[in-house]
Amino acid sequence: MAMMMECSVMGSSLFQSPSSDTKFSWKKEFSSHGNLSTETSLARGSAIKPSCLVTKRSPKSSLSHIRNALLRGATKINGDNGVFSNTSVSEKTESLDSYEDDYDGEIIDPDRLPSNAATFASSLRASLSDWKLKGKKGIWLKIYQDKCDLVPVAIKEGFTYHHAEPGYVMLTYWIPKEPCLLPSSASHLVGVGSFVINDKKEVLVVQEKKCALRCSGVWKYPTGFVDKSEEIFAGAIREVKEETGIDAEFVEVIAFRHAHFMDFEKSDLFFICMLKPLSTVITTDESEIQAAKWMPLEEFKGQPFYQEDCLSKKVLDLCIASFKNSYRGLTARQLRSKLDGKLSYLYYCSC
Repeated sequence: MAMMMECSVMGSSLFQSPSSDTKFSWKKEFSSHGNLSTETSLARGSAIKPSCLVTKRSPKSSLSHIRNALLRGATKINGDNGVFSNTSVSEKTESLDSYEDDYDGEIIDPDRLPSNAATFASSLRASLSDWKLKGKKGIWLKIYQDKCDLVPVAIKEGFTYHHAEPGYVMLTYWIPKEPCLLPSSASHLVGVGSFVINDKKEVLVVQEKKCALRCSGVWKYPTGFVDKSEEIFAGAIREVKEETGIDAEFVEVIAFRHAHFMDFEKSDLFFICMLKPLSTVITTDESEIQAAKWMPLEEFKGQPFYQEDCLSKKVLDLCIASFKNSYRGLTARQLRSKLDGKLSYLYYCSC
């Protein structure tokens, strides 16, 4: 059966009806047809230039296998022998798995990131293109330590560092052509100081092994940082126990100080807490504490440091006032919020 093939030449149409003994073979180098290769054009049924075809005389025609292959959906011609396959010319790149946040952004699933850097790069580019078309804003990308080789790939695509924790690094990408509205990384450190005084008007004090020169030799109350996900009052109780071995209970927050450009160039919130001792025997943490003891209040108050430092003197005055019941600080009460359904502590003055 004769086959009619349409060939486009210089904008006009040329129709050629090959004889039954003519066989078509394909050159290795395909000429382009617009922006598509000849092989893609064939798959779509488009016209091709006759320069792509070479005719050979053969007793038996193989035109039928070309036609049948095209009808079966073949999309690629392999080698120089005209063999068709069903492999796509270009496989569609899969986007990264992600889910929407509450602010028109996307959070990439860190557990489903490709392990291969090249695969990750192509998937990331495809995802960014898709998110831009959808009008997305902030993109969050967490990369675990075991896939740290993906970090430079993300940086190359325009992601920036947000924060890091043991085991992972968080990167972000802001799509809109406007100032970034993503929240910054954690900006504050939280510390506590515990004023522990017993019924004998003795204050629990320590001297640290390592401290600033200006504090050298000063007897101070136990201090330290609040741990991750730890309550302020719980941190105060823990620090007293760790440094002195004294059990205590929280009474109230006396005051707090807010300072900036402290450790790691972060801001610092330092809470002064009043605690009531529940035990008396001191056992020091020798790795941090040089010495610890119960010191009479007047002796503690009379140290030059507390007379010369305005902030420390004011804090001490408030602690003494609280002990004498002439000042009320902030107590903690656990309440549930309808906003997130979670229990949390509210610190307030109950007077």
